[in-house]
Amino acid sequence: MRRFLHILLYLFIFIFLTALTQIGGVVFLISLYIAKSITKRFRGKLIAVFIPTYLIFNFVIIPFSAPQFGRAKVAYAKPANYATVLLNRNYVNPEINTVLRRLGGTLRREDPDLYLYFLDANFPFFDGFPLPPHLSHNDGKKLDLSLVYETRDGKISNKQKSFSGYGVFEGPKNGEQDQIAQCKAAGYFQYDYLKYLTFGEINTDLRFSERGTKLVIQEILKFDQIGKIFIEPHLKQRLNLEDPKIRYHGCRAVRHDDHIHIQLK
Repeated sequence: MRRFLHILLYLFIFIFLTALTQIGGVVFLISLYIAKSITKRFRGKLIAVFIPTYLIFNFVIIPFSAPQFGRAKVAYAKPANYATVLLNRNYVNPEINTVLRRLGGTLRREDPDLYLYFLDANFPFFDGFPLPPHLSHNDGKKLDLSLVYETRDGKISNKQKSFSGYGVFEGPKNGEQDQIAQCKAAGYFQYDYLKYLTFGEINTDLRFSERGTKLVIQEILKFDQIGKIFIEPHLKQRLNLEDPKIRYHGCRAVRHDDHIHIQLK
C-alpha cells in the first residue's frame, strides 16, 4: 500500500511539473534515477538533486535545443517577473523577436524611459502543448506584454503593479463598455480569476498610462507580422483604437485589462 501511495505521489508530481514547466516532469524522473543511484542517505536528497538538474536544463540544455522546434527565448524585452524564465514560459517564434527588436528601438526614440516588459509567452517544445492557464499560448506565436504605468506626475515607469505582472486590472470607467460584467453575468466565473494570481500587489502609487500603452499598441499595429492584439473593449474604447487587428478574445478566456496579448499571423 505504501509503495502504491508513493507511485501516486510521484505521478502527481510528474503531471504537475509537466503542466507548470513542460520539462519539469522529465527532470523529476531523471532526478529520481540519480537520487536512487546515490547510496548515501540524507534528508532532502531528491530535492538536492532536482534543483541543480532542473537549472542545468533551464539555462543550458533548453536554450540550445529549442531552436530545433522553431522557438527562441524572448529577446529585446525584459521579463516582468523572473518566474516566467524559471518556468520556461519565455519562448517564442523568432519572428516575434524581430518585431520586439524594432519595436523597442522605436519606442525609446519616442520616450527614452519606455521599455517593453513581457509576461507569459510559450513553452520551448512542441506545437499544441498547452501553457496553463492560457487557452492559446501553444504554438510559439503568442506573447503577453505588460501594460504601461506612470507616476502621479505623468512620468513613464518601468515598474509593475503586481509581483506576477497579472491581476491588477484597469477596469471600465463610467460610460465605457463593461464586458467583464457581461461575461460574469453569463456564467463565465473564470473571467477575472487572474486577480488571485498577482502574488501580491506592489507600487500601488502607479497609475495606468494611457499615453504609454496607446503608443505601444499603435507601434505594434504597424508590423505586418502581427495578426491580432487582445485588450479589453473598454481599453480599446478609452484609447480610441480602431484597427481591425485589435480583437475581442471572448468570455471563455480571461480579461485583458491587465496585459496586452499579441500574436503572429
